[in-house]
Amino acid sequence: MTDSLSPTLELAVDLIRRPSVTPHDAGCQDLLSQRLQTIGFEITDLPFGEVQNFWAKRGSQAPLVVFAGHTDVVPTGPEEKWEHPPFAAEVKDGVLHGRGAADMKGSLAAFMTACERFVAKHPNHRGSIGWLITSDEEGHAVNGTVKVVEYLVNKGEVIDWCIVGEPSSTHTVGDVIKNGRRGSIGATLLVKGVQGHVAYPHLADNPIHKAAPALTELANEKWDEGNDFFPATSLQISNINGGTGATNVIPGELNVMFNLRFSTELNADIIKQRSEAILQKHGLDYDIEWRLYGEPFLTSKGPLIEATQKAIKHVRGSDTTLSTSGGTSDGRFIAPTGAQVVELGPCNATIHRINEQVLVSEIDQLSSIYEHILEELLVVESK
Repeated sequence: MTDSLSPTLELAVDLIRRPSVTPHDAGCQDLLSQRLQTIGFEITDLPFGEVQNFWAKRGSQAPLVVFAGHTDVVPTGPEEKWEHPPFAAEVKDGVLHGRGAADMKGSLAAFMTACERFVAKHPNHRGSIGWLITSDEEGHAVNGTVKVVEYLVNKGEVIDWCIVGEPSSTHTVGDVIKNGRRGSIGATLLVKGVQGHVAYPHLADNPIHKAAPALTELANEKWDEGNDFFPATSLQISNINGGTGATNVIPGELNVMFNLRFSTELNADIIKQRSEAILQKHGLDYDIEWRLYGEPFLTSKGPLIEATQKAIKHVRGSDTTLSTSGGTSDGRFIAPTGAQVVELGPCNATIHRINEQVLVSEIDQLSSIYEHILEELLVVESK
């Protein structure tokens, strides 16, 4: 069977057949490391806790272009609902089926074959190529890329350009690249009251009644107008829980969870200050815990975007759209180092879903696009 597969597809199949559900790696990184070593990369394994990570680098000079990604995948859900077993990596009618096909083992395979072809053609390329790979992107993301970036910063490594293999495309590969992401901050709010009998409300203090106007104001707050690259910041209340389950008991406390996806017009400190000012304005007795998942980042222009646009045009013959939509990615840990960051990967229609799949042609084209990005950035044309 493998005789009929392209090198990129063959590797993608091999990776998908390794059930690397977060935070487990299931041998994916060993496979990638061995192939990278073969073409001259030096490998540094960087495990933290139960998370496997590695940093690989070929070359010692600037500029440094890095491929960043993850070997972990989300759980499959009920396997009996899959048309093809999630870790069988079956190929049918030009489609590769399996958990991680689009997010993001197809991209990892395309990274690899692009690097292998590029190094074979340009063994003495300028600058350096790096790989930053984790098994903790789909999980808590505390022992993965963020820890590797800390290691690199302490080591004095400077990433100039970073390509994250997240599935960015919408209809066809390369039609959308992500040149930034909104920030994400979540809050767990406890509003305190006094429990009592509903027939004697004067002896109780209902936290639901007290919190409702404040929550309405938070939800309706106009946080900013957005900008040319980001939509306006929005707050969404995601969970409310209060009461004992009885209709005749006024609850003693109310638990609320909410999240803001925010633009570069704001930062986490401003969001905290404005939110708590609203809570205090309504006289609430409360505790609040904040968790910052990532500040917004943006690569508005520069060599990496130009190289990516040219590569997509060369391979696909079409233009691409810049976007900052979607959730968070590990780019949020890399961009603060000063690196230009883009996300480019397969179509994202089936990611995290039952029957995840990707067109075989997409990952082959993606490999060619990655190779041409390397050529744009690391090959000096003779004049």
